[in-house]
Amino acid sequence: MKKTARTTITRRGLAGLAAGVGIAVALSACGGGDPLSTPSTTGTGGSTGGSLVVGSADFPESQIVAEIYAGALTAAGVTATTKPNIGSREIYFKAVQDGSVDLVPDYSGNLLSHVDPEAAEVSADDIYKALPGKLPDGLAVLEAAKAESKDAMVVTKATAEKYQLKSIEDLAKVCKDLTMAAPATFETRAYGFPGLKANYGCELKALKPFSDGGGNLTLQALLTDDVQVADIYTTTPSIADNDLVVLADPKNNFKAQQVLPLYNKAKMTDKAKEALNAVSRVLTTDDLVNLNRAVSGSQKQNAKDAAAAWLKDKGIVK
Repeated sequence: MKKTARTTITRRGLAGLAAGVGIAVALSACGGGDPLSTPSTTGTGGSTGGSLVVGSADFPESQIVAEIYAGALTAAGVTATTKPNIGSREIYFKAVQDGSVDLVPDYSGNLLSHVDPEAAEVSADDIYKALPGKLPDGLAVLEAAKAESKDAMVVTKATAEKYQLKSIEDLAKVCKDLTMAAPATFETRAYGFPGLKANYGCELKALKPFSDGGGNLTLQALLTDDVQVADIYTTTPSIADNDLVVLADPKNNFKAQQVLPLYNKAKMTDKAKEALNAVSRVLTTDDLVNLNRAVSGSQKQNAKDAAAAWLKDKGIVK
């Protein structure tokens, strides 16, 4: 079934956010060139611990949260710059390790799976408790926000009705006939094809890779039936805007995904930690949806402007 999209937006992926929630139009606004080249300055301050470089993954939601972190640090008197659009977790994790960037926004469940593919924890509390003991020396996480942005298996209403789909368990019965849109890494990540097979016995016909983190290219492929299922982050407004169906995940293939800062301990000061924790204490899932809409919807704000408006609304920046 073909359907014309209404106002569309997204993550993550999200990641990477996709993911992320992750979008071609928004990505183009984030600048090109080498993502690990000279960072852009978000603000200046009198940090006694030196300046901090905030990186992000290659999808809009991650870029927005990175700008929020940088803005909060600046407001606290810590010099902060940003390096957006670094790439997937595999790339930005190494950048934090080698000090190319000092911190990045990440998602708790997928971060745990990255450092320990065999990790069994699925709840938000259990994941957060497990992370410190699994991260390599020199890396740590700060407080996790209530805000959560999870990968989800998403189908159109027409596909849901055709195959009577309400959950991934239902999907498993017809997986062999369906093609999926997702980042290329979905084929090998623990929660991707391996997890779907292990948890549900779902082996999809094929993967059509997209690098927009569940954005407009992914969405159009789904709406035109070029693919029948897509990995789209739950904080992506296009889900509601296009009456898409998020399939339930009763076996928790997709773990809890709270937003939290992943950082290198080398330059992180107590002042910086408190500024970042203050963000986590007020950032909600609804905030992520609204920020994604502002950046990737009709407003077409850039990530820095959307972040600045949020920081002012929350009273973090006066």
